[in-house]
Amino acid sequence: MREILFMIAAVWVIVASFVYGVKFLRKHHNYLLGLEWIVMGISCTNFLVFAAIKGGHDGLQYHIALFIDAFSRSIGMTLILVLGLMQVTHRYKPTRAVEIGAFALAGVVGFLLIGYQDFPSPFAVAAAIFFIVAFLLTGIYLVYFTKRLWEIGERRHAVWTGIATFLGLVVTAIYDTGAGSAALGHFAHIPGDDADHTLFYIFALATWGLMMVAYYRAYDAFDAHNKRADAATGRLTNGVHA
Repeated sequence: MREILFMIAAVWVIVASFVYGVKFLRKHHNYLLGLEWIVMGISCTNFLVFAAIKGGHDGLQYHIALFIDAFSRSIGMTLILVLGLMQVTHRYKPTRAVEIGAFALAGVVGFLLIGYQDFPSPFAVAAAIFFIVAFLLTGIYLVYFTKRLWEIGERRHAVWTGIATFLGLVVTAIYDTGAGSAALGHFAHIPGDDADHTLFYIFALATWGLMMVAYYRAYDAFDAHNKRADAATGRLTNGVHA
């Protein structure tokens, strides 16, 4: 039963990531969020295949999983996420250099942090703390994003964004507290979980899928609000000049 739930959760986040990643690219021309969503889809696809074939920790797929995981949790779903959402909250238009630089930075950091939890050391503990702090700082902006959604009348999207953000924080706390503990020789288990942490990954995958959907739909609603506001301002201006 756990394996079935794991596969359902994995397929859920994969579909959500690719579908809404493409929507970010085609409808909103938001390359930061669109590409990050697709990276998440690739990551979870690789993870699902790795789990299905019961791959070992010495294989290429495992190291790809570690790299993409560090890529997204360090810069992708933190700095890149914030820069992407700022396109509706602050009308921010990143230059191509900023977009390329953000992904290049994520690549470098992801490479440096590959497999940090597999090697007991003070660095591994520091890396785990870094991931938690990075998401907490991102969470401050996401609280602001949720507040803005509420203020413009998109309260349903605000609620779902808040829920997704809270659950994402729980996943980060469990994962990185556990990873930090693993670096010291012991991994923090969810009660009743198995050695492969199946229950945790079911919860994590389901949460990431919710984040992919909730953040896109909130962004889409915010963008529609901005367009309505722009149209109303244009009509008012025309009326005054008329």
